[in-house]
Amino acid sequence: MLKKTLSVIAYLAIMFSLGFAIYYFFLSPNATLKIPDSFMSDTGHSGFSTEAFFAAKLPDENGVSQNLSQYKGKIIVLNFWATWCPPCREEMPELSALHTEYKNNDVVVLGVAIDELSLVKEFSNATPVSYPLLADENAGMALASNLGNDKSVLPYTVIINTEGEVVNTYFGRIHKKLVVDALQPLLAH
Repeated sequence: MLKKTLSVIAYLAIMFSLGFAIYYFFLSPNATLKIPDSFMSDTGHSGFSTEAFFAAKLPDENGVSQNLSQYKGKIIVLNFWATWCPPCREEMPELSALHTEYKNNDVVVLGVAIDELSLVKEFSNATPVSYPLLADENAGMALASNLGNDKSVLPYTVIINTEGEVVNTYFGRIHKKLVVDALQPLLAH
């Protein structure tokens, strides 16, 4: 009887934890990262450094190493994703449309997959997007963490201005309107 009671309690604890995780990570999407005032620089932007991002070289879906410094001076919508992540795949058509619409305004959408290169290649063949896809399981997650993803959540999106400063970060699935609203003040400069 005691064994059965403990099994029921363990089951309930697991269900509660799973429910909380689903609520926290999936039902509260677009939660903008709250940055403490003490972590803000003199310019008002977050203290997340993009130095490691611009110094990185990641392979694209074809395995060709891409130097991320090529995107300096552009507004970057940096989306960390994975092929196994349903919300990541759901937002890709909107990100693709955004990239196509704004690429002539020095805006680039970049997808960094926290995944195996072969899976990203397979995915991109089946589901093409208009923006560059890069992949590196380990380096990608380190870059996401350096840019504020302290929860290891996917998808995770970072907006970087032309000066190379992080201006917005989002946990969870994003929508095109949310990103367009964030881009408007950056495009006005």
